[in-house]
Amino acid sequence: MPGLVTKVTDTIGAAGVMIRAGLVPFPRIDKGLKSIAAVDKYGPFAGPVHAHAENGLDAVAIIDERGPITYAELERQSNALVRAWQAEGITADSVMGAMCRNHRGLVLTMLAAAKNGTKLVLMNTGFARPQLVDVAAREKVVAFVYDDEFADIADALPTSVKKYRSWAEVPSTVHSLDDAIAGRGTSAVPAPSTNGGFVLLTSGTTGTPKGAPRGHTSPLASAQFLDRVPLRRGQTMMMAAPAFHGTGVSQFALALGLGQTVVMHRKFDPENTVKLVAQHKCDSLVVVPTMLQRIIDLGPAVLSKYDTSNLKIVFSAGASLSPDLCKRVTASFGYVLYNLYGSTEVAVATVATPEDLTIAPGTAGRAPVTCHVELFDENNQKVTTPHTIGRIFVASGLSFEGYTDGRDKERIDGLLSTGDVGHFDANGLLFVDGRDDDMIVSGGENVYPLEVENLLADREDVLEAAVIGVEDADFGHRLRAFVVIAPGADKNSEDLKAHVRSNLARYKVPRDIVFIDELPRNATGKLLRRVLIEMEIDK
Repeated sequence: MPGLVTKVTDTIGAAGVMIRAGLVPFPRIDKGLKSIAAVDKYGPFAGPVHAHAENGLDAVAIIDERGPITYAELERQSNALVRAWQAEGITADSVMGAMCRNHRGLVLTMLAAAKNGTKLVLMNTGFARPQLVDVAAREKVVAFVYDDEFADIADALPTSVKKYRSWAEVPSTVHSLDDAIAGRGTSAVPAPSTNGGFVLLTSGTTGTPKGAPRGHTSPLASAQFLDRVPLRRGQTMMMAAPAFHGTGVSQFALALGLGQTVVMHRKFDPENTVKLVAQHKCDSLVVVPTMLQRIIDLGPAVLSKYDTSNLKIVFSAGASLSPDLCKRVTASFGYVLYNLYGSTEVAVATVATPEDLTIAPGTAGRAPVTCHVELFDENNQKVTTPHTIGRIFVASGLSFEGYTDGRDKERIDGLLSTGDVGHFDANGLLFVDGRDDDMIVSGGENVYPLEVENLLADREDVLEAAVIGVEDADFGHRLRAFVVIAPGADKNSEDLKAHVRSNLARYKVPRDIVFIDELPRNATGKLLRRVLIEMEIDK
């Protein structure tokens, strides 16, 4: 755990980062301090919006399919929504769920819940009815906000749950947020006595997602994102990543703090995303890796139709980036790629800058200010030798304090496990080698699938690949690769095996190659290995 001297150094460093980024605008530090005070009162979403409105910021906060809405309008409408909910008995003791795409309705829900001191559970838009029912019951949800497209799923909740529609498209007996706001007072509401906070859900790739609560955090924690990523005051951000996910929610909070304009669209389409980046002259684009892959796969003929020269930052997080994808992004957009490594539980671990990714494509980078990363072996001893794999542990001011069901991740010396394994190179850059529980033991040798997957994906005839272990009478487990080939390429399994054999140890060569149209993923782009493991394969 970082000592006193390190903590003091971190605090000084974080303050400098915040001033440089414009979160504490110099020389108008009084406005910055007012914003920090508002965040302390209302939380990381409602606090900045309230402060900007009070400071007279005349700027567009959100552009969605309904058009633009300013910070002042968000402030007034969220105040009205607080009053509507209070009139219906939703208090600081209540828990609210939200199942929404990226649009102002989700934003107003986040703001009003924070101002009311109501805990908000951000549901995954990929949920089926059973998952929603299970999570809502576990988190004790008494009110629910949803888009019309999720009406059938929301209908599975008990009738006692109060429901509101955030994106209304068809007639319904359920009130919309616009209905609730109509006629309510818009003046400032008193700060809640307690901060309700919000709950992020884990990816749920192996079962019902766990809840990772986020309560009050130090304003200095924002420096973790800003230290190595040049987000600045007044920029325009294209938010392609879902805002219910840790990647989206963290960058959205930063954008609000910096008084940025955030462009949103309910459903991701790769070409439309590039079109919006060009149309609004976006400075930054926030994505998860599968989105970035689909954008790059559009190819030069499509990408060249749009002027993205104002784009300074492509921010990717949520899963590892293959070296091949890093190179292709640079070729398409220039030196703008920033890769954040972390998890729902630890938040930020490391950030790779364009310079890092040029030197070492695929690296997770270095720990930013206030973050500390250590590797431990199976005996919980520190791993200090370069290129030696260990379990990744992180200390971060944004790390959670345990799941909502009482369980926790492993902790060593105050550092929290990410569940991944990785290594540092001789330059101190971190590489993530895979999930600790993804390791395959084949013939007594340890294999991490990511190494084989990246090697296959680096070929021009392969779009992406996933490797799993399947039971084998002779070797315990053998490797099976699922491969999505490029359009027009030959399905030559022997050629792929030979490629792996010529680059890696023989025990890392997949025994089986299965060609597949697309890999199974959840709504945030996480690979569902369990689906591949359970898939019936014709012999």
